[in-house]
Amino acid sequence: MKNEKPTLLIFAAGRGSRYGGLKQLESIGPNGERIIDYSVYDAAQAGFGKVVVVISEEFEQKFTEEVLPEISKLLHTEYVVQKLNYFTENTPYSKDRAKPWGTAHALICAESKITTPFAIINADDFYGREPFKLLKIFFEKERNENEAVLIGFKLINTLSPFGSVSRGILKLDENQFIKEISEGTKIFGQGSKIFRELENGKITELNGENFISMNIFGFYPSIFNEAKKSFGEFLRENAFNNDAEFRIPELVNELIKAGKLKVKVVGTTSKWFGLTYKEDKLLAVRNINELIAKGEYPENLYETIKKEK
Repeated sequence: MKNEKPTLLIFAAGRGSRYGGLKQLESIGPNGERIIDYSVYDAAQAGFGKVVVVISEEFEQKFTEEVLPEISKLLHTEYVVQKLNYFTENTPYSKDRAKPWGTAHALICAESKITTPFAIINADDFYGREPFKLLKIFFEKERNENEAVLIGFKLINTLSPFGSVSRGILKLDENQFIKEISEGTKIFGQGSKIFRELENGKITELNGENFISMNIFGFYPSIFNEAKKSFGEFLRENAFNNDAEFRIPELVNELIKAGKLKVKVVGTTSKWFGLTYKEDKLLAVRNINELIAKGEYPENLYETIKKEK
């Protein structure tokens, strides 16, 4: 697998409840470019060979009409629809269930489209070019199938000025391998400091220089079999819990604990921005315009691609 170009798997099935709409379609570039367009552009520049996008049924028509024709100009693109009945076999589940089963379920929905090492990202998160380069470098080295990588972002580089955020808090060993990922909710900046509100209402201070997870991993295809086994167990326990989700961090924790996966954290100095709240859009537009002014991206992404071809 050393010489194969990796695949980029993008999760775009989220419903955007806090944002109040389909964040995947929001334009942030001067010519209608979305965050997903810039992510695929960065992956192509870093040497990825293919894109697979996981979408919801409600997003399928808009995706095939508005997004797919554009990103396919950058890299060969395929998509899969995340449906509630996929991989549920004969296990009955709540008829009132509306939300998707979570990111780890989205992962296994994409199995048929992926045969190479692959990275996962979220459609509404802007990561910058460096993380894609780091992922490509990781895959270029000879590794075991039970190894994976997480691109760690400094917490201080991942906050929204418009509200609290949830981030993956990492416990690492002395060699920068993950011991555990836990969800840190209600994280917010105040002046030059960063705080987290715990469930009991207690406020604790966090170190902004520590690496956290933004759910940008690199895996080998062997992860699919383990994910399917874990989803079967999850479903048996949570089939009638309408809020339960089968997420990537929980899957990773389970496999690390069982000795089936080692995950190395590779840090990046890239600054994240994304669309968590409606107010984030103006900031995203400003940030992308600054990057264009610095020459990191062309002013018209697709016009540039057309000329290059």
